[in-house]
Amino acid sequence: MGDFNDAGPGLFRPLLLIASLTGTMVIARNLNLITLGEDRAEALGVHTRAVRIGIYLLASILTAAAVTLAGTIGFVGLVVPHMVRMVIGPNHSSVLPASVLFGGILLVLAETLARTLIAPRMLPVGVITAFVGVPLFLYLLRSGLKRQDP
Repeated sequence: MGDFNDAGPGLFRPLLLIASLTGTMVIARNLNLITLGEDRAEALGVHTRAVRIGIYLLASILTAAAVTLAGTIGFVGLVVPHMVRMVIGPNHSSVLPASVLFGGILLVLAETLARTLIAPRMLPVGVITAFVGVPLFLYLLRSGLKRQDP
């Protein structure tokens, strides 16, 4: 389970945040077009294969950096974008930065709860995020299955 005990100040984290936000904002328009369908996106000039490879590479690098910095804290990257999308809509130009902001807020709140619930001991942050993530993930699965039923 991950935590932020060793997360001291440093220049690497803000630079990583700026680079990742810049990278995601550059591909946001192409992501919006791909959601219309690959054929339509290709007709509109999006090289879907290159965008997919870029997304996979960016997601892999950012995931590796996040796990290196804080360990494995489950459900944040899985449910936060869905929560944000339910609130502000499907536009990736809004969803991507809002997900970064809301994910950070969720982690700060989870870290605060982890440190104070059974003080002076500390729960792993992943336990707190699981209490939020599991019910929401089950809700998303259930609502997705209802939409697929004829």
